[in-house]
Amino acid sequence: MTPEQEQILRERLIRTEGRRNRPYVDTVGKVTIGIGHNLTDKGLNDTIVEILFHQDILEAEIDVNKIPVYAKLDPIRQTVLLDMVFNMGLDRLIEFRRTILYLERGDFDGAADEMLLSTWAKQVGHRAIELATIIRTGRISGE
Repeated sequence: MTPEQEQILRERLIRTEGRRNRPYVDTVGKVTIGIGHNLTDKGLNDTIVEILFHQDILEAEIDVNKIPVYAKLDPIRQTVLLDMVFNMGLDRLIEFRRTILYLERGDFDGAADEMLLSTWAKQVGHRAIELATIIRTGRISGE
């Protein structure tokens, strides 16, 4: 395909397919995103998955820095808050007021206990137990 052909095709496809940043169901029932990308049949290739993953981690890092106690934590405990923001978003993590208060006080047992009492812990199961253990001990299990 020549550059001219590609430009003609790109313009026509954008016009006919539209451009959507969120998934939608197309006219034949396929989940679609972007400019006519059929997620139902094609999914995403590994490169796109890695790009999305990297971008989501960067966004989580920007968001978690809005919680003042984050900067005061050691790097291992920081990864827990990053994980939680990645999983549920900043707005939901901010609702963990008691957990954050305990972290500010350096009471890691209290912070871990509060994490485990949450609805989030019931939803994510083992993930919450693992993250609470890291908050409690300052170590990743197996270290």
